[in-house]
Amino acid sequence: MNMGRTGFIFDLDGVIVDTAKYHYLAWKKLADELGISFTEEDNENFKGVSRNRCLEILLEMGDLTVSQAQFSAWLAEKNEDYLAYIAGMDETEILPDVPRALEHLRGRNVPIALGSASKNAAPILEKVQLLPYFDTLVDGNSVTKAKPDPEVFLIAAEKLGVAPEDCVVFEDAVAGIEAANNAGMTSIGIGDADILDKADYNFKDFTEIDTEFLDDLLR
Repeated sequence: MNMGRTGFIFDLDGVIVDTAKYHYLAWKKLADELGISFTEEDNENFKGVSRNRCLEILLEMGDLTVSQAQFSAWLAEKNEDYLAYIAGMDETEILPDVPRALEHLRGRNVPIALGSASKNAAPILEKVQLLPYFDTLVDGNSVTKAKPDPEVFLIAAEKLGVAPEDCVVFEDAVAGIEAANNAGMTSIGIGDADILDKADYNFKDFTEIDTEFLDDLLR
């Protein structure tokens, strides 16, 4: 255990890259097929939620009951559409100033983890050429409990060898901020401060986070 060391944990969607739009397009495509009206506002309820639960919500919206086989087929279809969208991603999709923050932390030898519900985290980080910055990835393939359960962040802390109370989490979703708080970690909301009001700190995006702030977190 690296006593006294600070570990940084980043969520993926909406923090490092904006893949939320691709999730939205893939869900909308399925919703259109099923004759269900699905807006960007509806998509807000899908953020940070497991794929299974998202489809359940969508079917509830359309008042549809389906067999397990059909349910699984639609899940697979949505994921294939999503993967087709992200296949075209490159480093232009990285959110503003994220590489600057990662570069600064890497220069200070800070242990860095990814803590995301995404099952496609590794290929996405590879496509945008950020994979080398991360010491460990904890994603949807290695966790069983969804945020706001702190499991994903607690596993990340353990893999980094850092105590949970010495970890800093960057999150864009309410459930993610709650998960970080539940883990006893410092939570930093990226996005709308009114929505992410339970976070310890709030920023619109990484352009507002200067290196002094990052260094203060390391003390």
